[in-house]
Amino acid sequence: MSDKGPKGQPGKGPGKGERIAKVMARAGLCSRREAEVWIGQGRVSVDGQVLKSPAITVSDDNRVLVDGKPLPEVEAPRIWRYHKPRDQVTSTHDPAGRPTVFDALPPDMPRVLSIGRLDINSEGLLLFTNDGGVKRRLELPSNGWTRRYRVRVYGQVDQKTLSKLAEGVTVEGIAYGPIEATLERAGHTNAWLMMALKEGKNREIRRVCEHLGLKVSRLIRLSYGAFQLGSLGPGEIREIPAKVVREQLGLADAENPSGGYAKAKSKSKSRPKATGKFKSGGPATDRSQNRPADKGKKRSHANRRRPA
Repeated sequence: MSDKGPKGQPGKGPGKGERIAKVMARAGLCSRREAEVWIGQGRVSVDGQVLKSPAITVSDDNRVLVDGKPLPEVEAPRIWRYHKPRDQVTSTHDPAGRPTVFDALPPDMPRVLSIGRLDINSEGLLLFTNDGGVKRRLELPSNGWTRRYRVRVYGQVDQKTLSKLAEGVTVEGIAYGPIEATLERAGHTNAWLMMALKEGKNREIRRVCEHLGLKVSRLIRLSYGAFQLGSLGPGEIREIPAKVVREQLGLADAENPSGGYAKAKSKSKSRPKATGKFKSGGPATDRSQNRPADKGKKRSHANRRRPA
């Protein structure tokens, strides 16, 4: 039995516990922010008591229910690489009715969360995970996961100007951290740049380029940390091998991982068979940096909404 907190709310039990929102996110139900909203809506109970606040710590001794159902068993962290095409929104739902990245996922995919975002006009590598803790860990700038992009811009720029971005820059009152920028190829009216950053603030590359008098016409994410886009075609998704995920996240093994991912099973539930463009396995750190042509052949991609 757990100790009780103020006003009868469950408190920290005798064992090691975690905040309820973190536990829900790790179970793959939602993000921490969404968990807090669900708690405010009265959808979460602990040991038979409906929570009124997310400021609750729970342990294995507590019985947590969401919408009257127990939390799903925590699986080993899984990560997928997805080649996001342009014109897809990185959101579970778009009020304007535009296609989302989640609409495009195979119907037999488990519930996943996107790691970071790419705006509707950007393309390239987008990562998905079944683990809310992994999502948060990979998104935090303090953890130093470098995002690399290939960027086509209209306008004139030189390497000297780009090199100054390594000191950071402030645009319209927003401070952006160091950006590693290299002039790859320059023409009369446009240029291709390679840019790397660790913060990934909203529309960061586009706003910094505008600050330099450049207009971004194409933005392609090539890598996120050690995970590479490689030869993955537009609309294709491929799961990263479990061994590589453990190595990159610094997990000792799937049954006793470090870094707060305890109780993940070494063998997750039955994995979906490869169907369509869903590919299981394959190299997680594909080093073949095939540069997309300015006008490449687009692959058809049927948008399919996942079951609720």
